[in-house]
Amino acid sequence: MRARALVVAGVLGTSLASGGWLLGRGLNGRESSSSSTRLFDAVSMHVKRYYVDSVSDSALYEKAMIGMLQELHDPYTQYLVPSRARRITESTTGNYVGIGVNVQRRDNWPMVIAPFPGSPAERAGLHTGDRIVEIDGRPTHGWTVDETVKALRGPPESLVRVVIERPGSPGRLSFSLTRGGVHRRSVARSLLLPDRVGYVSVNSFSDSTERELQQAVDSLNALGIASLVLDLRGNPGGLLNQGVSVADMFLTRGQPIVSMHGRTKDTNQEFVATGDKRWPDLPLVVLIDEGSASAAEIVAGALQDHDRALLLGRTSFGKGSAQAVMPLASGAAVKLTTARWFTPSGRSIDRPRPKDETEPAEDSVTRESFRTEHGREVYGGGGIVPDIVAGDTALSPAEQALDNALGARVIDFRDAMTAYSIQLKTKRAITSRAFTVTPQMLDGLWATMRSRGFAFDRRIYDRASSLVAQLLGREIALNVFGRDAEAERFARDDQVIQTAARLVSGVTSTQQLLDRARQFEATARK
Repeated sequence: MRARALVVAGVLGTSLASGGWLLGRGLNGRESSSSSTRLFDAVSMHVKRYYVDSVSDSALYEKAMIGMLQELHDPYTQYLVPSRARRITESTTGNYVGIGVNVQRRDNWPMVIAPFPGSPAERAGLHTGDRIVEIDGRPTHGWTVDETVKALRGPPESLVRVVIERPGSPGRLSFSLTRGGVHRRSVARSLLLPDRVGYVSVNSFSDSTERELQQAVDSLNALGIASLVLDLRGNPGGLLNQGVSVADMFLTRGQPIVSMHGRTKDTNQEFVATGDKRWPDLPLVVLIDEGSASAAEIVAGALQDHDRALLLGRTSFGKGSAQAVMPLASGAAVKLTTARWFTPSGRSIDRPRPKDETEPAEDSVTRESFRTEHGREVYGGGGIVPDIVAGDTALSPAEQALDNALGARVIDFRDAMTAYSIQLKTKRAITSRAFTVTPQMLDGLWATMRSRGFAFDRRIYDRASSLVAQLLGREIALNVFGRDAEAERFARDDQVIQTAARLVSGVTSTQQLLDRARQFEATARK
């Protein structure tokens, strides 16, 4: 029945897109909105009277509406049911009501990865590695992350009772927490790297991104940084005004940031920098990859076009359009593409997308050449192309063999690393954040895996020992010392970050950085 009902939506969607056109052709080529309305009403009446399964009026109209939006062949135009509309609002504000804790599923139990700064969870004393075994008297074994998050959220000032097991602590610990407003930060990591290189990772553009980034860079500046690496990899974007504001912090008053072109007056806008560079003498490297989209691309494109930053990584996603979320009375919403945007040099970086899943993906993108403010060649036509390509997504043969051996048990492998790192924490075997993952630790992890039923050739594991050591080192750092230590280790292991740090280390101006990048590229080609 469900499958047949879905067919109705497709028929109605086609009627809306083509039936009205055919009727218009039959009326001496003159389109009539009233005739199109009569056509829709006629099709609806036939479905309601004669379709093999009954379809309610409300379901029929919703399916027709969804079909209409789908026929626009725009992957970013969507009907959002109330729950999705709420999630969109939450993602753009970073605000919700709960206890403020990052939870992941480990060994079929919810585990605290980290409490958010200033949250009820942090104030109550929840720690990284705490296993949540009960919420309001209900055992949580086997719960998904979504089930856990739903149980932890609720009305403001309401109580939630959480029971946890903490490595190294006898018995269980019970907490009574008062739910409150929680803000999920846009700045994921902020670190001082060697040679006075600052590093900041921004994971989204919510309504507090500008403020958070400014605070992070100002804090690093107080520590004496001489250069900055801004990591926008995996950043899906978010609010347009926040992308503009972030670019504004690095540009000079009057420099164009982005232009928007749509059908209405308010969707045709030119955005320019309104202030002066907040950190004018700070050489800047921006990291991007195929997960950098929308507002992240606006920032990267503007800084590249004005020769304000060196872009390093892989070509970005290529989302060159802007959407407006329009609330509906039902609590649902329509997310509608209202404009296309262009970088200061005139680039549209929108990547062509297939109209449906049956069409082949684009094998290549036609790229048009543009010039930056100082005459460097850049490209449009499908994402922001970095100045230096870095970051190989392909696994080595040894890593691929390990991946094949783990198969569907990748999650179990992660759980084994967590269990072993907590075991080391309980034994107080790790005393320094600068610890080295030893062969004995790799043996210990292998023994833990074997005890959990892993059965494959040890030689496969040993050949991928460098990757295993990196992953295990981060897990140990997280569970023994916390998120900051895990972030430090992540930056040390990440080759793109390390390449950026080498390029920017010791330079005193953006021009010197760009000159060094040209030398780097010339050397790499030899």
